Amino acid sequence: MAQELLIGLVSISDRASSGVYEDKGIPALHEWFTQALDSPWRMETRLIPDEQATIEQTLIELCDVVGCHLVLTTGGTGPALRDVTPEATLAVAHKVMPGFGEQMRQISLNFVPTAILSRQVGAIRQHARGQSLILNLPGQPKSIRETLEGVKDAEGKQTVPGIFAAVPYCLDLIGGPYVETNADVVKAFRPKSAIRPAS
Repeated sequence: MAQELLIGLVSISDRASSGVYEDKGIPALHEWFTQALDSPWRMETRLIPDEQATIEQTLIELCDVVGCHLVLTTGGTGPALRDVTPEATLAVAHKVMPGFGEQMRQISLNFVPTAILSRQVGAIRQHARGQSLILNLPGQPKSIRETLEGVKDAEGKQTVPGIFAAVPYCLDLIGGPYVETNADVVKAFRPKSAIRPAS
């Protein structure tokens, strides 16, 4: 049986974590993964304020203690004083994966010129259980979906690849479970030599 993918989802918002309004990031991600993944998975969720020390502790806990293979944050990536998610991510990282942030901004620029204000990063953390991939996503559900899936034209043909197309192969390379996706949502890309027969 295929190994289960353990995903950590961290929504970072002062107001949502204090109950001022309802968090929309985690529900949006849960819904997306339900549609996108064809292999076994489960998630651990955290809703925390925009405090760098808290974000760092949460990322370390999800990677080192819980053993998440993939950790996604949502929120706190802009230029405002309280936006410290990228700083916290880089503080706990062992390897930076700049292509993820570059591609997220590339995708978002197709929709809004303010995408250049986003500071999302991707990174890998090493720990006793192995390695975890950490990705900072935007805060808005619509932007989250666009970033993961990419840009499609009126006929539904992809014009700019989403970042999740590269995530399964990245997880392969860092010792994570073999993840299969629903190609109608997002098609995972692997070199031919890395593709396993369908389970």
